[in-house]
Order: sequence, then C-alpha cells, then structure tokens
Amino acid sequence: MKKNVALITGVTGQDGSYLSEFLLSKGYEVHGLIRRSSVDFRERIAHLEGTPHFHLHYADMNDSMSLVKLVGLVQPTEIYNLAAQSHVQVSFDAPEFTADVDAVGVLRILEAVRTNHLEGTCRIYQASTSELYGKVEEVPQNEQTPFHPYSPYAVAKLYGYWIIKEYREAYNMFCCSGILFNHESERRGETFVTRKITLAAARIAQGKQEKLYLGNLSSLRDWGYAKDYVECMWLILQNEKPEDFVIATGVQHSVREFCYLAFKHAGIELEFQGEGENEKGIDKKTGKVLVEVSPDFYRPTDVVNLWGDPSKAKRELGWNPAKTSFEELVAIMVKHDMEKVAAEHVASVMRTNLAEYLEKGVVK
Repeated sequence: MKKNVALITGVTGQDGSYLSEFLLSKGYEVHGLIRRSSVDFRERIAHLEGTPHFHLHYADMNDSMSLVKLVGLVQPTEIYNLAAQSHVQVSFDAPEFTADVDAVGVLRILEAVRTNHLEGTCRIYQASTSELYGKVEEVPQNEQTPFHPYSPYAVAKLYGYWIIKEYREAYNMFCCSGILFNHESERRGETFVTRKITLAAARIAQGKQEKLYLGNLSSLRDWGYAKDYVECMWLILQNEKPEDFVIATGVQHSVREFCYLAFKHAGIELEFQGEGENEKGIDKKTGKVLVEVSPDFYRPTDVVNLWGDPSKAKRELGWNPAKTSFEELVAIMVKHDMEKVAAEHVASVMRTNLAEYLEKGVVK
C-alpha cells in the first residue's frame, strides 16, 4: 500500500501547524514549504521539527521553478495549498504582492503537478475564503451563493477558486476549494482582530495596557476553531469526487460580542455605550473606558455580514462544525494569552534584575 505523502504550503501558519499535527497523527509523511528568510517564523511548528516523517523544504510561491522541483522531489499524494497573504487590510496596501501569491500562486501549484505528470495521483486542496462573498447577496452563504469580492485579497482568492475549478474540468484533476469562514485559535497572528482582542484583554487585566482600539464593532462573522477546520480540509480530499465545500460553524457573532466575552474571561465585565465611532467599552466595575473605536481601523470597503452554511460538509463529509463552540474558542484563546502575558512579565522582571546585577558588578 502506497504511503500517504502530503505537501503543505503555508506550513508555518496557524492552519499549517494544526494540519501538520493532524496528518502526522494519521500516519502521513508530511512535507512543508518554507521561504528563505533572515528572520525565523517557525515558532508554530518548532515542536514538530525533528519528528519522524516531518520534513521542511525551501521554496517560494512566487517562484514556479522552485515549486516544480519541490513537487518532483516529494511526489505528494495530497497537496494542501494554505500559503497566502491572508490579511485583508494588508491587501489594500500590497495588492500586487497579494495577487501574485494568492492568485498566480495557485496556478503555479497546479502547473507544478502537471509538469511532474501527477494529475492522476495527486489530490489538491485550495484554501479559499468567505471573503469571496464580500458584499453579501444572501445570508447565510453556501456553495451556490453568488460571489461579490470586496477587497484585493478577495479578488485574488477568487482567481484561485476559479482556476481550481477550471483545472478540475479541463484536466480531470482532483482539486477542490474549501471556502473557509473565519477560523481562529491561540496560534492566530497577533495582527488579526480576534487575537488582538484576546491579547489586549489579557494585558489590560494584568495592567500592561491601558486601552484597546478597534474598527467596526458591529461587523458580523462566523468564527470557528482552526484546529477543527483542518479536519474538514482532510475530509474534502478523502471524498469520492472532487467538490468545493463551505467550512463554517453556521453561527454568527459580532466583533462586540467577541470583545465582551474575551474581557469577561479575563475577569473584566464590559458595558458598551454610544454608537458608531463614538461607541466605547467601559469597565462596569471601575467606569474606566477600555475599548474605543478608531477610524484608522476601518477598511476602504468593509465586509460586515459573513455567515456560513456548513450543511453540505455535514451531510456529505460527516464533519461536525459544532465540535468547539464560540464560547469555548474565546476561552481557549484568552487562557493562552493570559498565560503568555504573565510569562512575558516574569521574563521582563528577570531581565531587569539581571541588568541591575551586571551594572552593580554582582554578576561577572
């Protein structure tokens, strides 16, 4: 029996790290793509390095030749293309880079498979996004909902979605898109709004930050746990036929709700007063303003109502979108960040004490 061999682009990211763990637990040989850089971004997968059957390779989504060589070397039975410039706000500042990685990068992966004549043996998963729906035309959104991308990121991802569909039909390749709605975890990047909130709640609760500034508190999202979502990615490639699936929880919450719950888990009960840019989150116990709205965090075009319908994935793949509830997700993230902030404080005190000892000549 041929061994399952997975190649993961974006292996150093939140999803890539959880997917690596999941596939290794399934007995896969896992290969990850990393970019050459003078700065190391491997903290999410550092615990996997040295593990049998886990291998890292240098390549780049901007360089088709490196992808062709890597696919030829690894001979994967499954490819999970998770690599992307995935921050919506950044896509307005770097639209060309976003298009090159998120759109043309998908084409490069497909062509690397074809160049190595693996069309009949390699299955491909493309990480698509709920941002495709953008200026939503119906709620909740499913596989038949029309797309209306509303950012350079979403437009680039739309190309990725359609080129996957085209190669599936033109070359009979087993390639699929998972239309992922917002999925978070304690490994989420700190610039994303959910992690920004949980870290701020932890820092404010421990006296390390005064206030949190956010954008539109009324924006609605369907938030799930990334650790649960990678299982659905795998299930999509185990399906009998290649199809696209919405990956979501089917439950919707506002940024305001996420914020309230995060602070509550950190021991602070907020009360929101005012509207729009004048809305504030106030500590009910002290009356202190802890959350404010800043126009700096509003996007040129803002998606305000994303809500996924995971019925197809539940029905056809047997996936459970309710494995981790919204409340449990927020609790997991806040617990992690409370511990992180506390540990940073201890490390800071130790560094300060050591510096003082060195200055006094106590330690040589």
